[in-house]
Amino acid sequence: MATFRERALAAASSRSSGRFCVEEGPISTYFGQNVFTVETMRKYLPAKAFICVLEARSSGHKIERDIADEIASGMKTWAIERGATHFTHLFQPLTGATAEKHEAFVVPGMNGIALEQFKGSALVQQEPDASSFPSGGLRNTFEARGYTAWDCTSPVFVLDGTLCIPSVFISYNGDALDMKLPSLRSINAIDKAATRVAALFDPEVSSVKVNIGLEQEYFLVDEDLYNARPDLQLCGRTVIGHTSAKDQQLEDHYFGAIPSRVVGFMKDFETEAYKLGIPLQTRHNEVAPGQFECAPIFSEITQAIDQNMLLMILMQKVAEKHHLKVIFHEKPFQGINGSGKHCNWSLCTSNGINLLSPGKTSEGKLRFLAFYSSVLKALADHGHLLMASVCSLGNTWRLGGNEAPPAILSVFSGSTLTKVFEAIMKMEQVDWEAGKKSISIVGSIPEIIPDNTDRNRTSPFAFTGNRFEFRALGSSANPAGTTFVLNAIVADSLNAFADRVAEHLNSGEEKETAVLSVVREFLTEACPVMFEGNGYSKEWQEESAARGLRPVNNATEAFHAFQEGPSVEVFTKSGILSRSEIEARVDVMEETFVKKLQIEARVIGDICLNHVIPAAIAYQNILINNIKGCHDVFGDEAQSLCKSATGTFREISALVNSLSNGVAHLVEVRKKANRADSLSLKASLYSTDVLESMSKVRECADRLEMLVDDALWPLPKYRELLSL
Repeated sequence: MATFRERALAAASSRSSGRFCVEEGPISTYFGQNVFTVETMRKYLPAKAFICVLEARSSGHKIERDIADEIASGMKTWAIERGATHFTHLFQPLTGATAEKHEAFVVPGMNGIALEQFKGSALVQQEPDASSFPSGGLRNTFEARGYTAWDCTSPVFVLDGTLCIPSVFISYNGDALDMKLPSLRSINAIDKAATRVAALFDPEVSSVKVNIGLEQEYFLVDEDLYNARPDLQLCGRTVIGHTSAKDQQLEDHYFGAIPSRVVGFMKDFETEAYKLGIPLQTRHNEVAPGQFECAPIFSEITQAIDQNMLLMILMQKVAEKHHLKVIFHEKPFQGINGSGKHCNWSLCTSNGINLLSPGKTSEGKLRFLAFYSSVLKALADHGHLLMASVCSLGNTWRLGGNEAPPAILSVFSGSTLTKVFEAIMKMEQVDWEAGKKSISIVGSIPEIIPDNTDRNRTSPFAFTGNRFEFRALGSSANPAGTTFVLNAIVADSLNAFADRVAEHLNSGEEKETAVLSVVREFLTEACPVMFEGNGYSKEWQEESAARGLRPVNNATEAFHAFQEGPSVEVFTKSGILSRSEIEARVDVMEETFVKKLQIEARVIGDICLNHVIPAAIAYQNILINNIKGCHDVFGDEAQSLCKSATGTFREISALVNSLSNGVAHLVEVRKKANRADSLSLKASLYSTDVLESMSKVRECADRLEMLVDDALWPLPKYRELLSL
């Protein structure tokens, strides 16, 4: 009888190369057709309601309930025309995922007929059960009431017959229970702070917005092979599995030809994404086999985050039609690169000026230096907090490894800017043109004009010409969990910059002199985080320690960076998080870490006892029959003739015993951790003792994979999982 793995492999090999979606003409003809865009609103809303929505989006004016009724009526009409039968408030609880409760438009009418109804009160507010989501102690189980409220700054859309309304999620007492509300508060804080600094150069600047671009990495695995791996199903990663003889070492997958089956999947989810107004632009193979990336064009931060969360849902839905599974876990396969979500971050004024672009005029360059030095100062003061914001169990496997995020925050500026900064700090003449060149290639090949910085892939926070790229986010993470921290610390630094300039101006200095003085001050204080070299090197680890930089070596320890005095001050004085909300988030991070690791520890134990050990014993039975038959036929010669089989039998026996003992020890270690007096201690024990015990169990299981007959091994192997 075929094993589960054999049946899964047979099903996977029978898959077609992937269906391509039906072409619907140029993307522009259907882009955003399922989104309630400004142009759509203009058609479906009364003029007064339309203006109210625009004012709410641009200046934060609240929408009155009577106007909300008019908006809801027009929204319902449009949604029903798009095939919607239900509506939902789509929110982002502290689970890190999205959540939704669907309500039908239909209500009973007279004489047994049904009517479609959608009131402004339902648009503005819903009430999901708050007690069943992580709250970090802000809510008791018996206190169930919580509210979702419409976030009109992010457009509503129709997906799978449901009108989806982006929303915030709060407790009965108004505490933030989601990722979005702190993000919105941080956007408000940085808007005010950045406008103060921008107004030094242009009094006409009325606001500053944050733009981001999120590069999304992910793995694809055949659905049947995925379902044959309990660890992928329950943990999102393989808790055992020996590396493949060939994986990424030849570097032939990166930017290689995209497999036909994958192209079919990509074309389908891109089409659906375009209908939802998600401006996807890039797709390519990533470094590891089975790994890919997609990336949209830059957009305003709230919309970009909402679209990223929606994109992850969409990709999983479309993958099912192609008999594929999308894996967003940061490190699903040991020994090869994991997946991140690079966040490209910039600031832009209300009149369209990128504040992180050096500009061509002297005032433009001075403005750039003001904002750049403020970002550097923020990272010098709160870099450890920013790195703590990307910590999770999944990202633990990536942080500090020789891939995107080193464990120590540093900023790469490039040789041109570094020389500019050095000249400013030494009070020397600045040469912005130093190092500029063109590259002549050959014949008809156009001349290349290099950017003013190279790319440093070992830097977690690199300047790339007109924006910063923060490369340490995990693939599965809600980006709001990190961007609200980045916004908060930069807002704090910008306010400090504006205050210091005001002091200089009050002492009688000219504006240019005052600004340059504070730039010099901030650059000098930020020197410890400015690093142009190899962020993976041992030398940098030693140098960074001498500079006083703190690495993120343990996620559960890093969580407490949120509770340190400077962090609390940044969050509370800007109104982004209250003290109780900070404490709650640390509790949720610790609790999530523990629960996920509990699941992984149970799964690795179950797999070893129910899959690995039985397969190893089955192969031992084959070996023992071989050895016995050899002795029966060859007598004394059998000892030398069966040396290999005997040696393999002994090695498997030793590993099976070690594996069985290791699983038993893992159970005891878990029990000890579970008895810890506090959540913090429990998280600490899980991050050390439990992880160490799991590593020893995995080592035995992976060695057995290389010894047991391939036909008897019950789980799809890496070489099979990573091949599409």
